[in-house]
Amino acid sequence: MRDENVRVNGNDGIFWGRNSVLELLASGRDIDKIYVQKGAVEGSIKVIVGKANARRIPVVEIDRARLDNISGGAVHQGVAASVPETVYATVDDLFGVAERKGEKPFFVICDCINDPHNLGAIIRTAECAGAHGVIIPKHRSVSLTSTVAKSSAGALFRVAVARVANIASTVAELQSRGVWVYALEANGKPYFGERFDDSGIAFVLGSEGEGETRIEKEKSDFVLSIPMYGELNSLNVSNAAAIMLFEAARQRHGKGE
Repeated sequence: MRDENVRVNGNDGIFWGRNSVLELLASGRDIDKIYVQKGAVEGSIKVIVGKANARRIPVVEIDRARLDNISGGAVHQGVAASVPETVYATVDDLFGVAERKGEKPFFVICDCINDPHNLGAIIRTAECAGAHGVIIPKHRSVSLTSTVAKSSAGALFRVAVARVANIASTVAELQSRGVWVYALEANGKPYFGERFDDSGIAFVLGSEGEGETRIEKEKSDFVLSIPMYGELNSLNVSNAAAIMLFEAARQRHGKGE
């Protein structure tokens, strides 16, 4: 471990927090450097340093002010890691995951989701429900940041995420490859009674403020909703995702389980 001057432009490609860095190491992803706060090499940070040394990843000791700067003022818990530019999966990669598992495709499409906590929670739910990948747009959406990683509780490093130029054309591609596309929207048909276990499926989830665009709703095969019985008329998008994805998982893995 060594000390050196550090220059970081912004916090792109930086993951911080002990659990996030441990999950990053466990994923096998390339890591340029790991930064630890001077005097904080104890507990789980000591484990991080040991794992980094075993993989020959440079570990740099820096003072707290520099670490604060690297992490953009976030709660870093004394450790951060820099990685090469995020390498996203392709839609073909997602189909490949399903094929290797011998399962019908099961995807989640996130459109206009700008809250990294929501995106992270959806990725976590997708991984837990056995989805084969998540699709996000290049524009009008948060990218894969450290906050997304922390909110996903490590799932970001265990589920494929594809970033596409156009969600509407991606929906059309999925349909051409035998995937039924379901948009989740307040004024859709109640999801009760829908069958999610007899074909490839993809759920389109939009932001609370904008929802899915008109084009995407028109291009989807079905528009579904979760009935509300209280005075409020909507759920947080990550909560809605959990309901839909686990109903699909229940059907796909046996209704009796």
